[in-house]
Amino acid sequence: MHDRDHLSLLLQLFAATSITLLLASCSLGRAPEPDDPDWVEPIETPAAAAGTIYRAGMDQQLFENMTARRVGDILTVRLQERTNASKSAETSTEKSTNIDLPGMELAGRPVTVNGTPILDANLGHSSDFAGKGSSTQSNRLDGDVTVTVVRRLSNGNLLIRGQKWLALNQGREFVRLQGVIRPYDIEPDNSVPSYKVASARIGYGGRGAIASANAPSWLARFFNSPLTPF
Repeated sequence: MHDRDHLSLLLQLFAATSITLLLASCSLGRAPEPDDPDWVEPIETPAAAAGTIYRAGMDQQLFENMTARRVGDILTVRLQERTNASKSAETSTEKSTNIDLPGMELAGRPVTVNGTPILDANLGHSSDFAGKGSSTQSNRLDGDVTVTVVRRLSNGNLLIRGQKWLALNQGREFVRLQGVIRPYDIEPDNSVPSYKVASARIGYGGRGAIASANAPSWLARFFNSPLTPF
């Protein structure tokens, strides 16, 4: 009995050590993901040649506003997103079929058994379907987020990308944005409305206790999956 207790203790220590090493190997060497608050968008700015009076990309016109136009410059995107969508559908079908097959007659009289015709047949079928569905969705997102110019396209348009994290009491909220803008749409205060951002990808979400409380558990998501036969 004493040896068995020692063996059980060794197995427990081995399992605990293996789990610890596995978690350490997963956390060490893992690069921060875009969902992490410590993740920083890499910006590659073109290297400027030193030692000359004129530096490429650093010129400034005398009669123009100081707005973003180079890689690495920042500007503010004013979020003015409002969407409203509604959809309804209703379907109703009905079908009925009735076929009478009279029995064969011999010598002008139907074939019967004890007075009951045995060759008469009748086929009948009836089906109906009624379906109705409706959906209404409304979204609104207001606020400001400052982004960075990450690329200048060949036609002069700017690819912008950025995010903002807010650490609140019981969680973290983030706003993430990416898209393409025209330099002509940038206003004098170095801002641009979100409805002028082409190919815009705007994300808003959160992490923490409140966000977890608003999400169903993995078992509930399994039973709500379209693959579940129930």
